[in-house]
Parts: sequence; C-alpha cells; structure tokens
Amino acid sequence: MNMQYLKDRLVAARYGVSRATIWRWVNEGIFPAPVKLTKGCTRWRESDLIKWEEAIDAEEKESCKR
Repeated sequence: MNMQYLKDRLVAARYGVSRATIWRWVNEGIFPAPVKLTKGCTRWRESDLIKWEEAIDAEEKESCKR
C-alpha cells in the first residue's frame, strides 16, 4: 500500500474549508490528528481521512433510520 501524506492546504481544499478550520477541528477533537514526519513537517495520512469520512457517512446513514 502506498501511503499518501497530505499538507493542511490540500486537506482544507478536500473539504472546502480554510486551513484554520482544519486545525480548529483537530483541536476540538472532531478531526483526525496529523502526524509529525520531521521537525516542521506535519501531514495527514490519507487513509486516516478516508476512515473519518466513512465514519461520518455511517453516522449520517444511522441518523436517517431514526
């Protein structure tokens, strides 16, 4: 499996929000935390984002059943 790492700019574009929103979501604990690859290099694993998206989709589908 080829691990993809994304910058905050790309993560923000993926969800149509600002970089500040991504970091706020992380601080609020509602978004996957990034990984620190090296000093000054923080990225998100694309696989973590996909898992988060799938969890959100599952929650939405479950709430529609209620």
